Amino acid sequence: MPLIGTASAWRSAARGYLSASVPPEDISWGSETTQRGLFDRPADPVPTQDITVPRRFLQLADTVVWHSDATRFARLYSLLWRLRRSKGLLQDRADPALAKLLTMEKNVRRCQHKMKAFVRFREVGTPTDPRRSFAAWFEPTHFTVEPTADFFRRRFADMNWRIYTPDVSAFYQDGQLWFEEGQKAPELPEDASEALWVTYFRNIFNPARLKVAAMQSEMPKKYWKNMPEAAEIRDLIESAPARARAMAIAAPTQPAMRSAKLRAQAEQHVSAWSTTSNVPETGLRGCTRCPLHRHATQVVPGEGPAGAMLMVVGEQPGDQEDLQGRPFVGPAGQLLDATLQAAGLDRNELYLTNAVKHFKYAANGRKRLHQRPNANEISQCRWWLEEEIKRNNPRLIVALGATAASALTGNGSGIGQRRGKLEAGLGGKPVMISLHPAGILRTSDDELRKTANLHLRQDLETARELVSEPDPETPRIGLQRIDSAQGETPNLPRSTCSSN
Repeated sequence: MPLIGTASAWRSAARGYLSASVPPEDISWGSETTQRGLFDRPADPVPTQDITVPRRFLQLADTVVWHSDATRFARLYSLLWRLRRSKGLLQDRADPALAKLLTMEKNVRRCQHKMKAFVRFREVGTPTDPRRSFAAWFEPTHFTVEPTADFFRRRFADMNWRIYTPDVSAFYQDGQLWFEEGQKAPELPEDASEALWVTYFRNIFNPARLKVAAMQSEMPKKYWKNMPEAAEIRDLIESAPARARAMAIAAPTQPAMRSAKLRAQAEQHVSAWSTTSNVPETGLRGCTRCPLHRHATQVVPGEGPAGAMLMVVGEQPGDQEDLQGRPFVGPAGQLLDATLQAAGLDRNELYLTNAVKHFKYAANGRKRLHQRPNANEISQCRWWLEEEIKRNNPRLIVALGATAASALTGNGSGIGQRRGKLEAGLGGKPVMISLHPAGILRTSDDELRKTANLHLRQDLETARELVSEPDPETPRIGLQRIDSAQGETPNLPRSTCSSN
């Protein structure tokens, strides 16, 4: 096989031998650097025909042919011969012959990576040349110049360059790429830019993270002689302990002037309340804790007077809430306002919010249909709910629906049986479970809807009585069941826990 164009030459020869059903033991493969055996003779031309082989084999062959092992061609043809009868052979990683070829493939790819990382060009042209010219000497472990040259062609397309190696050399001039046989290492001139590169290398070297074995694994010593920065490695290794100790005891330096701007930008995205006002500022408005912020119009914060004794928590903003940026302003909010008034409560004296602050919906034409938040979305938004509770310190929280109950107590099931009762919530605050007005609106049965609305009003009346007591530590406000003649709520549709 020729050193230049090895991949296409081997593929053509292998196709011909396979077409003629020549077994592997009848072929003696070699390259231009392989000494011919006593009984070897040039192969006769063999007619070729199209051969169908797995694509993975072609990928394997096009890489392994560049390995320096003289048996690579024979190993590949032997595997190709066996693939005629065993189509699934390439999936058998336990096969010794395949395992060997896979190791050779890995070695070639590693050599290509080293070539991309360790080739060091020096300028060889003159200032009057229309294109700058560079040259480099490299000694790869395998024959990787030809398969890797396209990387350099794309990377340095605006200049002329040459990469010399002992076996094959690559030349790129005026947009044309070609290969010639290798040669001895040329005399390359000194490059003034190397001093700048060495300075950069010394400054990025971190003595506190020095691991010599790992460094030599990634940068083998065989490449050092052609790398200008390698002359600094011994000194960097020897001085690393002292430099690391000096770094540890050195006093911290003043931050750069630009860090003040960076801190200001970071503060705009922190998850925290930035003021003591009723409306969260940049922290909540810039929240990206869950994906809901991507499609909602805006975040909908809670609203109400600071220090309100009663907090009412719904599920999430609805369509109108998302557009207006306020909680409970849609149809469910209007029903809640009416029920609050009937229960003797003033909306302006309550703190109203939602367990989830962004509107979750599914688009259906021009309509946006409510979707229930999942457990992860509730969990991500619970941080904000906890902050609202800490800021307002209410005496009692009313959870409207399953989502609010889940966010506040960790349990969103059995709302009909739990409503009207007090349970332990976030921060140890008592939580009264009740029904969501949106669920009441979506109840088709008139009698069920009236009953549910009555139960919501009764729960709000009880909440008003509890927060009106002068002593917040009285047993009535404790985490105990409130006995009443309210009865249990009839089973309502899942929309009972819908958005407001």
